[in-house]
Amino acid sequence: MENVQKDALEANFIEVYDKFKFSFYRNVFSQVKEREGSLTAMEAFSLEVINQLGRPTIGKFAEFLNISQSNATYKVGSLIRKGYLRKENSGPDRREYYLVLSEKYYGYIGMMRDYVSTVMGRMRERFPAEELDKVAEMLGIMSRELMPEAGASE
Repeated sequence: MENVQKDALEANFIEVYDKFKFSFYRNVFSQVKEREGSLTAMEAFSLEVINQLGRPTIGKFAEFLNISQSNATYKVGSLIRKGYLRKENSGPDRREYYLVLSEKYYGYIGMMRDYVSTVMGRMRERFPAEELDKVAEMLGIMSRELMPEAGASE
């Protein structure tokens, strides 16, 4: 019985994860246009990484993606020129700076999060509040305790 539960749990989790991921990819690619100033798919994913890292330095961004500092600088420069990102000095030292997402990014990401809101609305209609509270608790534990290698926003 335990293996059946484990297999169903994993299969259902992967199915839900894949559906969210495919919805995200569809939205990313629908936003990628062949015109000046539009995001490439790689830039869209870079913005997602910066968002998850929570105001990283360019070094932390490069380190997380396992790319060279010069490659990261190039990507960041393009995102700044397109208006999705800005640099903010780290303090009195002023040699280091944080990558900060712009309002343009938040407008863009709002479209990406629409599907999550749709699914959450459907869940609220389908399940009692007590069950939703339990799901919320379990997701919080997953994020904070069971996924340390995925990193967390600082």
